[in-house]
Amino acid sequence: MNIKFGASLLSWITPNWNPEAGKYAIEKTAKAGFDLIEILLPPSMEFNTKEVKQQLKDNNLGVVCSLNLPKEAHIAFYPEAAEKLMKQAVDKTSELETSFLGGVLHGGIGVFSGNPLTENETETIVEVWSKVADYAEEKGVSIAIEPINRYETYVCNTAKNVLDLISKTGKDNLFLHLDTFHMNIEENNFYDPIIMAGNKLKHIHMTESHRGMLGEGTVNWEELFKALKEINFEGNLVLENFSSSVSGMQQMVSLWQKSPYDAEELARGSLEFMKHHTI
Repeated sequence: MNIKFGASLLSWITPNWNPEAGKYAIEKTAKAGFDLIEILLPPSMEFNTKEVKQQLKDNNLGVVCSLNLPKEAHIAFYPEAAEKLMKQAVDKTSELETSFLGGVLHGGIGVFSGNPLTENETETIVEVWSKVADYAEEKGVSIAIEPINRYETYVCNTAKNVLDLISKTGKDNLFLHLDTFHMNIEENNFYDPIIMAGNKLKHIHMTESHRGMLGEGTVNWEELFKALKEINFEGNLVLENFSSSVSGMQQMVSLWQKSPYDAEELARGSLEFMKHHTI
């Protein structure tokens, strides 16, 4: 396996990007011993890539990007807005001199039609993904799409949902991005989706069932790591757990219970857990 260990920006700060907070998250990620940081791009795209690139270099830290589509860029309703925003995210990813963009790129988080995904909506999504994939290929960027749970979207809840849509595009630079929190709700187990994805899986958000310390919830980590070894996983394992010690995080992610760990304890303990299971 060829694995890079990362931490999400959200492990340290709320996603309201500003230069000072971003620098803090980069420094904390590097000091905790991670290989890379996943920067959740702001939908405003107000983000100084030159400055951030220097901060990453100063801390000898790698980077990948992600984007979660906002409600006003829900592909099925607003395809033009979604395409434009996704292409802007590809530009920012390329400017940071990295080749990976992940995230919730099938629909706006919290948007519902009241019905399951329709054929027409599927066609719209496939069309937008195809255009964005072609644009990303010119920039040398791969895109991985993250399914999330039924309470946050009706579009893609499972690995199979994403893989089926990718296959309809026929594009080689579209991949799967899994998240163990959402898998714990939507998948039958943690083994089958990974085996089914094979080399289409490039990125996993590693997070516990309660968003706390890895190994202290109900996620079946043994199944997950067994499957990763079987597919000889090559990609990123990125920590995305949350601590109530981070100002504003409780409100942002509905973390109503007080966390037993602060952000640093959570990051260091979870990184140790991941390395123990993979090295």
